[in-house]
Amino acid sequence: MKRGAIAAFGLAGSALFGAVRADDLTGTDKFLCSASTAAACCDDGQCASGSASDLNVPQFIQVDLAAKSISSTKASGKFRSSVVQNAKRENGQILLQGMENGRAYSILINEKSGDLSAAIAGSFGCGITVFGACTPLTASK
Repeated sequence: MKRGAIAAFGLAGSALFGAVRADDLTGTDKFLCSASTAAACCDDGQCASGSASDLNVPQFIQVDLAAKSISSTKASGKFRSSVVQNAKRENGQILLQGMENGRAYSILINEKSGDLSAAIAGSFGCGITVFGACTPLTASK
């Protein structure tokens, strides 16, 4: 398997993930998502699955719909951010799409449940799928 490619691959749609427990995001523009599981497959037919960190995917990402941005948190180890080129709310779903460092990402979040599924595609024959959940971010006191 293209292990080196998979390790380097996670940097791109680093913006994707939900927590073990999700929340209603209706009307929320800022939320935190946590990856629960991830899987990577390459064009040679080999696949691997495990935790987000196993595949170099950030454990946590912050989403800001108003600013059209996603970014990792300090807990994810290294700071990563990406401009969301397409953000859309439709039929109870939140869609986020973008491209960064030669990789494209697409994230779909159920607005009522906060459940997340994401896909990261690269040009080197590997792809990553991430599942997780999101919760609204509230201002610190």
